[in-house]
Amino acid sequence: MSEINTARKNWYLVYAKPRQESVAQTNLARQGYEIYLPLIRQPRKRLGRRVAVIAPMFPRYLFIHLDSETDNWSPIRSTLGVVSIVRFGQVPARVPDELIALLHRHEDAQGLQLLPVDEFRHGAKVRLTDGPMMGYEGIYLAKTSKDRVIVLLDILGRRSRAVVDAAYLEPAG
Repeated sequence: MSEINTARKNWYLVYAKPRQESVAQTNLARQGYEIYLPLIRQPRKRLGRRVAVIAPMFPRYLFIHLDSETDNWSPIRSTLGVVSIVRFGQVPARVPDELIALLHRHEDAQGLQLLPVDEFRHGAKVRLTDGPMMGYEGIYLAKTSKDRVIVLLDILGRRSRAVVDAAYLEPAG
């Protein structure tokens, strides 16, 4: 691809059908379009257990890199999984290159977005949502590593410190 052609390309937003972002991505890529679908790992409950699932960072939206003068835009809206290109009035919504670059910089080795973990303050009330102590409430004490924290739990009338996975915490009411 020439420098001139790349310089004219911009990122735009594609609106996908519900839960069909991957379908839209695959079918647009098959047609030769450059597509970007940022993904994140999210905790979800399935059958009473908390599991990590990979999901689109922006549900129903993906990015497409197009040249407004030379690329054929007409097949995009009839592509399987696609509803339309997002527009403001009659003008397609242009996404700044800096945003795409920022999203790429925040990806891990698997291409998943690294989101900052919700930080709890020392002394905050927390509840464990998974693991052997699921359902217990305690007090947040400190962070020990990237994924682990120390909480103070009331177990059988005694206060005990426990090191738990940070993903298993939620604020307690």
